[in-house]
Amino acid sequence: MSTTTEQLSDEQLAATTLLRFATAGSVDDGKSTLVGRLLHDSKSVLADQLEAVEHASRSRGQEAPDLALLTDGLRAEREQGITIDVAYRYFATPRRRFILADTPGHVQYTRNMVTGASTAELAVVLVDARNGVVEQTRRHAAVAALLRVPHVVLAVNKMDLVEYAEPVFAAIAEEFTTYASELGVPEITAIPISALAGDNVVEPSANMDWYGGPTVLEHLETVPVSHDLTACHARFPVQYVIRPQTAEHPDYRGYAGQIAAGAFRVGEQVSVLPSGKTSTITAIDALGESVDIAWAPQSVTIRLADDIDISRGDLLAPSGDAPATSQDVEATVCHVADQPLKVGQRVLLKHTTRTVKAIVKEIPSRLTLDDLSQHPEPGQLVANDIGRVKVRTAEPLALDSYADSRRTGSFLLIDPADGTTLAAGMAGESFADAKAVKAGSDAADTADDEGWDF
Repeated sequence: MSTTTEQLSDEQLAATTLLRFATAGSVDDGKSTLVGRLLHDSKSVLADQLEAVEHASRSRGQEAPDLALLTDGLRAEREQGITIDVAYRYFATPRRRFILADTPGHVQYTRNMVTGASTAELAVVLVDARNGVVEQTRRHAAVAALLRVPHVVLAVNKMDLVEYAEPVFAAIAEEFTTYASELGVPEITAIPISALAGDNVVEPSANMDWYGGPTVLEHLETVPVSHDLTACHARFPVQYVIRPQTAEHPDYRGYAGQIAAGAFRVGEQVSVLPSGKTSTITAIDALGESVDIAWAPQSVTIRLADDIDISRGDLLAPSGDAPATSQDVEATVCHVADQPLKVGQRVLLKHTTRTVKAIVKEIPSRLTLDDLSQHPEPGQLVANDIGRVKVRTAEPLALDSYADSRRTGSFLLIDPADGTTLAAGMAGESFADAKAVKAGSDAADTADDEGWDF
């Protein structure tokens, strides 16, 4: 009986496991075709979608359906044959559910790749077997390393055009693995495929009997995904203060929000940041019921023993495991806006539910993704640039290192004039092995006559 229960639990667990992954590749590496093949061969395409693709392909004079049209949804993408924007696709197999972020590969759209890969647990990097590892391949590996994506798949595509030669695949796999490992990517899996022919995408290839590893879909279905955020540092950004002040609840004071990481328990002592005041959790309300424990990513209301001045943007954390607060933030940012980010610029910094005024005090370096060299003191960052910044905030922030928590170690820089997102930031060191060199020195604080001198 116990075995049956365990088996049912495993099946239920597999059916509800979710993997978020992103794809990236240089122009004409066949990325959209791979995604289309993955959706088609896993039977995740509706009949009318396939019929529309077949019709569009015939109108272009193609005998076989162009599976890339399943993902290239923008008109400009179809006309130019390139991926421009991030396209999200949802599909499922009996073993796992998937959210796929189909990201652009062109250097002009680096910011789009950062957006798509920022929440990914796995990245699929495509390489044309005829061209091998190129500059864009190294860029994609660097972005995956910067974003701390735990699993990277190297899909060596178009093996049919190199006669399925094992030495070609082996050389590319060795070069990429060496480079990505130096960046600190923890796990790299290389798979030889032909997206056009379907080799090793969903079904094993009869043309590459020398390869004994998994297909792309098999690896996606079986790669271990850690959803156990309870093992992370517990963090609860307050989103809203609930005070009904009704006859039924005259003294109710609850702090609502989504647990960003970790778990909270009734009776646990917590610190309120940035004030540093402490209290004890007296109750946790979830879906209208009281519970003794709650964990990420549940949305709950937490009640405390003491009436403390707490508002939106404050952070609750266990008193023995609270992050340090600081007004000085040093981070790696990817600039996503069309207007440049300059030294001395006034910005808003949004971290979880907290938004504060800030000044860009220094831009020590800009990262050259081709060879990971640092261009010191560039003065500004333009669209798609990745660089180090030092920011001074008007109020203390409780930032974790991005290496410790992708949720509470990330932030946005926003234009206070119109609300435009300027940059996406990752606090702490750039790469996992701290390979990136910190350039420049601390700039002296300068007076500001408009109230932004922190």
